[in-house]
Amino acid sequence: MSRFGNLEFSRSGIEQASRSEEVGDAVLHLREAEAAFRRGAFEQALRFYARALEDAPNDAAAWVGQARMLIEMGQFDEANRWADKALERFPRHADALAAKAVALARRGDTKAALAFSDAALEEESLTPYVWLARGDVLLARAEKRAEHCFAKALAVASGDWLWPWLASRIHAFYRKFSLALKLATQALALDNGQAAIWLQLGRCQLALGLAAAANDSFVQAREIDPQCPQADEADASLREAGFWTRLAGRCRRFWEG
Repeated sequence: MSRFGNLEFSRSGIEQASRSEEVGDAVLHLREAEAAFRRGAFEQALRFYARALEDAPNDAAAWVGQARMLIEMGQFDEANRWADKALERFPRHADALAAKAVALARRGDTKAALAFSDAALEEESLTPYVWLARGDVLLARAEKRAEHCFAKALAVASGDWLWPWLASRIHAFYRKFSLALKLATQALALDNGQAAIWLQLGRCQLALGLAAAANDSFVQAREIDPQCPQADEADASLREAGFWTRLAGRCRRFWEG
């Protein structure tokens, strides 16, 4: 082999090593994103998914992850745009179609949302997220079939607390707090060491007027994770609820007195 051949071989080896390193970094960032997601640190997870995309632009999980975190953060227009970007690269990716469906449903376009959810269900690999998204869309449409879809999602992902936790968050978004509380309790039964679950449980309890129980749940969340994302917001909600309860009591005493 000529010295130029040796040089070409060396360059090829360097390029392969560089690509391998980039793929390794992407995998690491995806793991970090998943860990942040499970802590309820959605903004942090979003950043890790973005880093994964920098290293591996054709990684479908990172594209879908971006859209899903934006949904969890309530940025539905931006989530819709990222879902479109994912579908440009992966037109038949079930989770990308499902994320698009949820983004549309949360924006109020339930007819288009149902069409994208139908398309996701037509794909072969039906992940728990596809069923969870289906339930989300049907709740937006106020259809009773929604609970069947959530049951399917939890059956597919049996034993993983993430899915009843997410199902609880979806029900809370649609102000179905009793069902949200039930699902948060199911998640807690699978793993009571997750601060994100305790935080969600407390939010549901507070929404149902169970302020003392909510306080206990928020305290538990902070004990497990002193840096628990959104814990300050939850504490503020508890203080606000306490203020209005005290004010209502004073008003009653005034009128009764």
